[in-house]
Amino acid sequence: MKMVMCLECDAEISLDAGVEENEIIVCPDCGVDLEITSLNPLTVALAPMEEEDWGE
Repeated sequence: MKMVMCLECDAEISLDAGVEENEIIVCPDCGVDLEITSLNPLTVALAPMEEEDWGE
């Protein structure tokens, strides 16, 4: 089991062994989306916000 700290609220997040680079995870404490940017060492970044196209 791997652990990473949330960049928004500093909560510890437990990750399954099968996580992959560029995967989006959600902090169970604050709900922020985090993107796994590297597996070795394990690092995360705030996930980019998707733009709404409103049907255009």
